[in-house]
Amino acid sequence: MGQEAHCYPSELTHVVLGEGPVTVEEMVAVARYKAKVSFSQQYCDRVAASRSLIERFLRENRLIYGVTTGFGENVTEVISPEDATTLQHNIIRSHAVSVGEPLEKEIVRAIQFMILVSLGQGYSGVRLEVLQLIASLLNEEITPFAPGEGSVGYLAPEAHMALVLIGEGKAWYKGELLAGKEALHRAGLQPIELGCKEGLALINGTTSVTAFATLALYNASQAVKTADVAGAMSLEVLKGTIKACDPRLHAVKKHDEQSATAKTILHILEGSEIAEAYKSHRLQDALSLRCIPQLHGACKKLLKDAREVIENEMASTGDNPIIYPEDDDGIALMGGNFDGTYVGMYSDSMCIAMANLAKMAERRIDRLVNHHHSELPSFLVANPGLNNGYMIPQYTAAGLLGEIKVLSHPSTVDNISTSANQEDQVSMAYFAAKKAYHISKKVEYILAIELMTAAQALDFHKPLKPSPVTEAVYQKIRSMVPTVKVDRYFYPDIEYIRHLLHHGEFVKLVEERIGSMSF
Repeated sequence: MGQEAHCYPSELTHVVLGEGPVTVEEMVAVARYKAKVSFSQQYCDRVAASRSLIERFLRENRLIYGVTTGFGENVTEVISPEDATTLQHNIIRSHAVSVGEPLEKEIVRAIQFMILVSLGQGYSGVRLEVLQLIASLLNEEITPFAPGEGSVGYLAPEAHMALVLIGEGKAWYKGELLAGKEALHRAGLQPIELGCKEGLALINGTTSVTAFATLALYNASQAVKTADVAGAMSLEVLKGTIKACDPRLHAVKKHDEQSATAKTILHILEGSEIAEAYKSHRLQDALSLRCIPQLHGACKKLLKDAREVIENEMASTGDNPIIYPEDDDGIALMGGNFDGTYVGMYSDSMCIAMANLAKMAERRIDRLVNHHHSELPSFLVANPGLNNGYMIPQYTAAGLLGEIKVLSHPSTVDNISTSANQEDQVSMAYFAAKKAYHISKKVEYILAIELMTAAQALDFHKPLKPSPVTEAVYQKIRSMVPTVKVDRYFYPDIEYIRHLLHHGEFVKLVEERIGSMSF
């Protein structure tokens, strides 16, 4: 993860598929920052070769799941070659049954991107024209309407997206929700008629699970680095001792991420008059301060492992059947590569890691606003009583943490069979990944509140100076969030700081000064 520290997705404007494995940063660049997508010649050649095989299978009327048979428990129903196209359109229409509020734009774009990545591996038998149309939707910023509730792993949200390709369903274009065909027309595009295997391929696999998990992972990776910054600031203003980050202490605990975190905290606080003045103020601090390297390090280790699994999934084909080439022929291999358990289990684990990160940050916020512990004015306001100061933002952090705890219950231990018990083991990975994504955004708000309160606490330490790094973070916050002297409307302050955090501004600012915050 450290190797990608200076690859900021917001700076990527173009992603070429087919020249090697895609990265988390490339997906985020397309999904969040609207980077353009194109295909390499290798990508096009793989897709064309795979399509020629599926057309041969159809001509020879080979018995292949989802091509010449029905779906799910209907696998025993044989479909004639003449009905192959109808079958593909039927699967899209019948499977578009997810409900509720539509998925966020970046999630839809991430799923579309993953469809291109997965089907472009050359084992799915789809035509290049279908994938080119999906790429055009991304590049022209046409966002299909895809409700996000009711999926156990895949199928339904992807089916809503696929409806737009055939001129049905709904999509946003230039801020307006339109009929799918009209959205295509306004962008100068035409609907496509799906051929054999293509409808199944478009909704199959781990595309939505991986999309949610990848965005959650990226958010969490930014959050855990920002937590080092916020934690260092809290340690500084709470008169904590930097002795708890002594390299000798961490050398005897054999976890690299712990040692790296301790080193990062020392780098952030280097040159701090405050930290130097109070390094012997207490014999040892509360756990939320002295255990920053241990807890943050453990979270980082889990995120590193999750990244390896997620990037392996991004480099995989999750389709069924797999169209596998052999000499001058090929074979359709029926199996279960669509199963999302790998990503689902690590999404559940990411939830637990982020919950631990959040509980540590909330405890530091409480210490910052609690004059019994902070040795600072009550709720960080000069005239408490008449003014509430930062009393209630700590409630917000506590409320968010409560939600995170509930969402951290693992989804992948659950099971509800589907399709007349043909699909009797269901991964439940979709909800695991979706939970991780939702938690990642709640953690950002908790860390934003910690940064806001830590910045306020710095004001009470003058004339002692903070470190140059924390001073830079302080000034970034103060550019829009003035010191609180009397009560005011705090919501815009929290949103502004969270926006900076979400887009990696604090990480970038700190890395410009101390180098990569690797782990």
